[in-house]
Amino acid sequence: MRKLLLSAASVGLIAAPAVAEVSDGKVKIGILNDQSGVYSDFGGKNSYEAALMAVEDFGGTVLDAPVEVVTADHQNKADIASNIARQWYDTEQVDSIMELTSSSVGLAVQALSREKQKITINTGAATTELTGAQCSPYGFHWAYDTHALAVGTGGALVQEGGDSWFFLTADYAFGYSLEEQTTAFVTEKGGSVVGSVRHPLASTDFSSFLLQAQASGAKVIGLANAGADTQNAIKQAAEFGITQGGQKLAALLFTLADVHGLGAEAAQGLNLTESFYWKRNAESEEFGRRFLERTGSMPNMVHAGTYSAVLSYLKAIEAAGTDETEAVAAKLHELPVNDVFAQDGKVGANGRMIKDVYLMEVKAPADITEDWDYYNVLATIPGDQAYLDPAKSGCPLVTQ
Repeated sequence: MRKLLLSAASVGLIAAPAVAEVSDGKVKIGILNDQSGVYSDFGGKNSYEAALMAVEDFGGTVLDAPVEVVTADHQNKADIASNIARQWYDTEQVDSIMELTSSSVGLAVQALSREKQKITINTGAATTELTGAQCSPYGFHWAYDTHALAVGTGGALVQEGGDSWFFLTADYAFGYSLEEQTTAFVTEKGGSVVGSVRHPLASTDFSSFLLQAQASGAKVIGLANAGADTQNAIKQAAEFGITQGGQKLAALLFTLADVHGLGAEAAQGLNLTESFYWKRNAESEEFGRRFLERTGSMPNMVHAGTYSAVLSYLKAIEAAGTDETEAVAAKLHELPVNDVFAQDGKVGANGRMIKDVYLMEVKAPADITEDWDYYNVLATIPGDQAYLDPAKSGCPLVTQ
């Protein structure tokens, strides 16, 4: 009988019980972003804290394996980011890289991760190319993108009569994508673009660019940039009396952290789009106050999106019973996203996580009841309107 059992097992007649598998005995997540430059408030070290919060809230382990989070500063340079990512994958057993502020960085690391068969979840990068022509079976885009920003901020201003635009655009992939997406939406709604000018990343002097915008006579000056670049442009626009002259500034990527850094006095009246606001409901407020206690700041959409991305990744590992890339990627596509960031979020075939976004207006200082209470939520834009249909995204992985 013993010989019969051994023989049966050897040919697979007796199935072994399924065993959860985690490579290297741990799950290791890398948060790679700008921690010292123009986007350090946009995501920065607070995205790392958001990732830690997600791990702690999940319980600290998945499939009985510990979860570790590491972080590094890519300095907004794609080559530095790629070198860090390669080292993480090749020698430090990192399983997934997230955040990736700056579109050039996001595209570079997603391409490397595809080669290495590793999962990336972009929460800080904006370009739709991540889920378009350069999509990856292991790449996901979580918090926002340039299409959602264009639909939100661009659409609102055209409907309010802002039908002629001039763009100040950051001179790299993110800026081009944001200008292109907003231009398409403005013209689709009957508006026009009368001109544009590009400026280097981390500019300190916007005077010549703003004078060109002012001279154009456009009703709206679209700031297709982010972080300190947007803050500096808004401050210097005030010095030239641009808004006093009747032109309106549209901050196409501006978050709560940027409003706080600029100050409500200078930012009041700005329209912008975010996919998270801490004071939108009781659940988001509870999360926001925990985040504030931990970091000294309220979360913006990048921080909350990173929290959600880490939680979703861990849930996918748990559901797959392994951290093997193909299985986890399949679960990320399959599982709905329900957490403080997204309600009934869904991941498209191109890796785009689709959820509602919100059109905001920065309050006048007299209407602010407490620190960080900067927004009025003007409208909720359904995710299916805010984001491109995956079938129309240009992603070669999507079957019609």
